[in-house]
Amino acid sequence: MKMTKPGGATSGLMLAIATVIVITANSAWAAPQDVPSRGFVWKDGAEVYAKICGYCHESNVGPVIRGRDLPAAYIRTIVRNGNRAMPSFRPSEIDDESLAKLAEYISKN
Repeated sequence: MKMTKPGGATSGLMLAIATVIVITANSAWAAPQDVPSRGFVWKDGAEVYAKICGYCHESNVGPVIRGRDLPAAYIRTIVRNGNRAMPSFRPSEIDDESLAKLAEYISKN
């Protein structure tokens, strides 16, 4: 059995891995800071898009989604389940009523 001294190569590697995990967990899918907390009711789909979706889809991080005649059902499915680099959004982040407004907004604009 190989023994390593405290602070040896194995300890350093484990510390590096733990650091990467913590940094990644805290920043990987960070949503915009101005997203309202639970219980908030969005005004309309345009507001949801501006505050959440536009963060990526208007800055060339995600694909353009407006003006593509995407079906509302497709939009709701992708938002709830995610797709590739697109994270999923839980009902605590975008409630079902607001998601319906958002899907309608995107599918018509």
